[in-house]
Amino acid sequence: MHNDLVAALDIGGTKIAGALVDTAGRILLRAQRPTPAREDAETVMCAVDEVLGELVASPLWPHTKAVGIGSAGPVDASAGTVSPVNVPAWRGFPLVDRVRTASGGLPVELVGDGVAMTAAEHWLGAARGYDDALCMVVSTGVGGGLVLGGRPHPGPTGNAGHIGHISVDLDGEKCPCGGRGCVERIASGPSIARRALDKGWRPGRDGDTSAASVAAAAAAGDPVAVASFERAAQALAAAIAAVAALVEIRIAVIGGGVAGAGDVLFIPLRRALHDYATLSFVQGIVVAPARTGRDAGLLGAAAAATAAGPDRPKG
Repeated sequence: MHNDLVAALDIGGTKIAGALVDTAGRILLRAQRPTPAREDAETVMCAVDEVLGELVASPLWPHTKAVGIGSAGPVDASAGTVSPVNVPAWRGFPLVDRVRTASGGLPVELVGDGVAMTAAEHWLGAARGYDDALCMVVSTGVGGGLVLGGRPHPGPTGNAGHIGHISVDLDGEKCPCGGRGCVERIASGPSIARRALDKGWRPGRDGDTSAASVAAAAAAGDPVAVASFERAAQALAAAIAAVAALVEIRIAVIGGGVAGAGDVLFIPLRRALHDYATLSFVQGIVVAPARTGRDAGLLGAAAAATAAGPDRPKG
């Protein structure tokens, strides 16, 4: 017998994923469509409707009590709207109202994708058991979210903890957000690769200039590749230390594609954090890789859909 399921939607620039999730965090049904990111607003919404339609058609749907949405941002949870940078047709798009209608009037909770990943890691991942945590997604961009006092802290609009746009270099590069020297301009995958190329690193015969290729070169000892990851690690450490000084987090969880570099990132990150997090109450911050992987968005949306979600024991 399935009691109290929630529907979860994970909306990004590449795919729109949906799932029915139980109170133990088990995914019982999945649906997915590619995001028609370059199309008009209604075409994008049509893909969301198709994903939701598959969930609604399931015999499990009558047990569904709420819908959670984790979306690429910015989002405005208070207004129920989304404006994903990588979906240009959606600007102030009333996603919560549209999903509420498509789901037959169920309660709908919206959070940014960084907050969703954080809720997932706190519920079922590396931040489980920690009352105060920072979780980060280091990928094409850098996002994040906070757990404070034992609960995810989305903030009024659902964007709190967006660590990618903390400035860690006052005279650094201009960021598309309008700021200067943002973490994202130093630590994102494209930034790591661009910096390595600018300093003279060259890819192998396959011509792969991704951050993963730089990570492989760094693991093999290429000094330019190593230096680019060390610079990214320094930026992340400075930001983590700043957050720790503000709100006394005990753990920083790092997910996203760049975290896949493993020791190439985590060894210099822990070393740099030792240099930056020097006050007595911020020493000893645990740094851990994320555990919920590709399902972080869905599990986090599910956690957001019910206040009980993140606090339930693992089933």
